[in-house]
Amino acid sequence: MESFRTELENPLVQKDIIELEKKIALFRNGAIDEEKFRSLRLARGIYGQRQPGVQMIRIKLPYGMATSEQLKRIADVADKYSTGRLHITTRQDIQIHYVSLDRTPELWAELEQDDVSIREACGNTVRNVTASEKAGVDPNEPFDVTPYADATFKYFLRNPICQEMGRKFKMAFSSSDEDTALSYLHDLGFIPKIKSINGVETRGFKVLLGGGLGSQPRHADEITDFLEADQLIPFIEGVLRVFDRHGERAKRMKARMKYLVKDLGIEAFLGLVKEEQKALPFQVYPIDFASYEASRTLPSPAIPAVKEKLDLAFEKWKLTNVLPQKQEGYVSIGIKVKLGDFYTDKARLLADLVKTYANNELRFTLRQNILIRDVKEELIPYFYQELKKLGFVAHGYNSFGDITACPGTDTCNLGIASSTGISTVLEDLILEEYPQYLSNQDLTIKISGCMNACGQHNMASIGFQGMSIKVGKSVVPALQVLLGGRVLGDGKGVFADKVIKIPSKRGPQALRVLLNDFEANGNGFAFPDYYDHQGQKYFYDILKDLSSTDDIQESDFVDWGNDQPYVKEVGVGECAGVVIDLVATLLLEAREKLANAEEALEEQRWADSIYHSYTGMINAAKALLLSVGESTNSYANIISIFEEAFTETSKLDLGNSFSSIVYQMKDNEPSPEFAKQYFNAALEVFGSINEYRREEVVNEK
Repeated sequence: MESFRTELENPLVQKDIIELEKKIALFRNGAIDEEKFRSLRLARGIYGQRQPGVQMIRIKLPYGMATSEQLKRIADVADKYSTGRLHITTRQDIQIHYVSLDRTPELWAELEQDDVSIREACGNTVRNVTASEKAGVDPNEPFDVTPYADATFKYFLRNPICQEMGRKFKMAFSSSDEDTALSYLHDLGFIPKIKSINGVETRGFKVLLGGGLGSQPRHADEITDFLEADQLIPFIEGVLRVFDRHGERAKRMKARMKYLVKDLGIEAFLGLVKEEQKALPFQVYPIDFASYEASRTLPSPAIPAVKEKLDLAFEKWKLTNVLPQKQEGYVSIGIKVKLGDFYTDKARLLADLVKTYANNELRFTLRQNILIRDVKEELIPYFYQELKKLGFVAHGYNSFGDITACPGTDTCNLGIASSTGISTVLEDLILEEYPQYLSNQDLTIKISGCMNACGQHNMASIGFQGMSIKVGKSVVPALQVLLGGRVLGDGKGVFADKVIKIPSKRGPQALRVLLNDFEANGNGFAFPDYYDHQGQKYFYDILKDLSSTDDIQESDFVDWGNDQPYVKEVGVGECAGVVIDLVATLLLEAREKLANAEEALEEQRWADSIYHSYTGMINAAKALLLSVGESTNSYANIISIFEEAFTETSKLDLGNSFSSIVYQMKDNEPSPEFAKQYFNAALEVFGSINEYRREEVVNEK
């Protein structure tokens, strides 16, 4: 492994990778509890698969952008360490599967040679910052949100405030009021706006907070219709600090920020955000969009001869897959990627095509597709010819026949039923029986293999959620049918209603019933409006016959894409752990955080040092509470319970109350003097707690 270390120019990246290698060795030797190691590897983009002994690696691509060089690097890594298959996610990441855990440090090092990271792609961190794939070319955008999404990604990567939150945190930037990045279903969503302030055209964002999907979808609250752009980073940091301190940590299903916002109320939550303002390292944070925009140039390659016959198939493709840009004379070309899966041989050829004849970048999309941008209009026939050679000219990009689906039971631990299998069947059904819908972009189908909604099923016109139903003593794979979801635009949307459960094998017939009824009775309505007009009960009634289990066939016990009878298996391989001293582990982690604080002091990163000192004290306090059987559910809860159990009872003399020591970080600016003072206070607190625990262990013996 020594060779990869000298090839990395970024010392932070090198440190990350070497740390991962060391922690893997400690885990293999039984020195780290599996649950703790799980948290570490997830924050490094390493996710356990349904299949034991192998990992899924999630590659983090901010706003879905990849250069030709980066795409080739990803392809090389996928061939060397995985199976050569690349999967596009609904968060614009790339996933590869069947990777050995022991080879992940080397894999990561190779990716970083082209500035591609897996850091914080999974786990309780700030996940990939997504954005409309049309950002920068959208004819309707007030300005390009790309530099703002990029600045957000870079600022919070490795930021100590969001390394070990109670749950993951998701952000999205839409390019226009069309809201194609789905701001309303994110923890934080941003829609660009321009406002005249004192006669000056000022950039800013409409801000939405507290949205989410899952089993209980919640529409985000509009916080403001205009947040000036230089307040973007400070506002996000304030929100993250509040979520990190007050967010639920014990009950995983209630730990997303939408529940915290709901429990506190929006005004109280924003009040806590305001309280954080003094502690922020930046009161304003200007983002240099001008340099980014000045660096953007349009390509002007030679126009090669085209030998491909431009027939009706070309015209259909051009109608649905070629999109106008705000740059005159240029278009974007959408590639419909079935199930979001493509292979490395095609990826390399696509990378060459984009580098030579477009602008050396592409964007992976929220609907698991690929968008090539900045293509000269004269090159449209040539791109059709070359993409046809790769099998990338299926028409119906972003249409009804372009189904979004998560991996489901193919690889995911949490999958209950096959989402990819039913997706393939439904796409074929639409192509063969309802081809007229391949240009319809008002209708959407989205499929998830479980309630967690990675396939975004509960915001679709027609959604399917994988589940199971009991038939006697047996279990049959099933689908929950959801109807009526839609994006309204400008931060508003409607979640789909749960209508009925049916055996999975009846999914195609359910779609036929819905489309035939719509064609017969729609009367010019768009499908979501037709759903509203008829009402949930109407659709339950027309699908009711399909829900009966009285006439279950033997084939119903076999899920789509499988040849063996269905067995419900959820959560295999992620939760088992060895017996170790968790108190000692928490104290060790506290010591590590204080070491990070000292390192940040030496590098004059005052705000980072303060936050590391803070989390070091929290971890030490949690260790002592665990030793006496006290349960906690948030950092704020740890502080208050520790106060009651140890300092107020005089069991531990810290010279002051624990809360007053810890919460100094809220009341002081992150100056060099305060950072050093706070670090020394944290060392004293840790020393007292560590000594108390040492004496406790001696007395136990």
